Amino acid sequence: MMKHYSVLLNESIDSLVIKENGIYVDGTLGRAGHSSEILKRIPQGHLYCFDKDEQAICESKARLDAIGSNYTCIHAGFMQLKEELQKRGVHHIDGLILDLGVSSPQFDEAERGFSYRFDAPLDMRMDQSQALSAYEVVNTYEFHDLVRIFSQYGEDPFAKQVARKIEAARTIKPIETTFELVDIIKSAYPAKVLNSKGHPAKKIFQAIRIEVNNELNELRICLKDALEMLNVGGRIAVISFHSLEDRIVKETFQSASSAPKIDKRIPLRADQIESAPYRCVNKKPILASQEELDENNRSHSAKLRVIERVK
Repeated sequence: MMKHYSVLLNESIDSLVIKENGIYVDGTLGRAGHSSEILKRIPQGHLYCFDKDEQAICESKARLDAIGSNYTCIHAGFMQLKEELQKRGVHHIDGLILDLGVSSPQFDEAERGFSYRFDAPLDMRMDQSQALSAYEVVNTYEFHDLVRIFSQYGEDPFAKQVARKIEAARTIKPIETTFELVDIIKSAYPAKVLNSKGHPAKKIFQAIRIEVNNELNELRICLKDALEMLNVGGRIAVISFHSLEDRIVKETFQSASSAPKIDKRIPLRADQIESAPYRCVNKKPILASQEELDENNRSHSAKLRVIERVK
């Protein structure tokens, strides 16, 4: 098992500008890397930790208990942030951190079926209690739905070819394991693609995982709700790992930090011009330092974006 490494840990924690008595949310608890650092800084505050993965919550509690008891773990995805916090009487927050994608332990546990590096049942569920898994997607989705997923979520130029190969293979027998799927994917690609850098199954596995866990839709809903709940001076920090996630974060933050459009033909005084209620803290995403890149290869694709409520 690889050592768990919290990506952009110092940069993301520093960017939250944590207040000792604040209400903070870690939408992606994982193994409590970010949560434990937040908890250390809020002796008079409270931390709410979300995770779909019950195993992650169980393994994180001992680490958090060693720091303090002023935290609450919630077994739910961050899409339910507003609903779950309001159930607990929380209507405003001072900060949110999201460390998107699959955690290192989930990738490294072969039986979870997230990785094309291990042979395992097709699963990819972050929440083990949900019905939809990679097996259902691969074996029951219609051809056009597979093409849509592979094109939109994997941005794979060979989406149709891969979908056709899957369709043909499952008429013979169900596709049950990650290695079976890898072989089918490889059979759909031309030799020049197979010989190029990177694993040929990466894009398709990413696409199926996003579909199984509803990742992009959850992100949009969470950001919208969190922006509404954010106190003035509060911040949201999001670490993304691929262009689809980063695009949603970038566009959401840009929209929130843009002043309302005014017809230039209408004469207005400076004090009548409405400013945006949020500001992007960093114009360009914060990337991992060379030191972190040397220690953890998974930091290479990480991008951190931060927004603050200013009024």
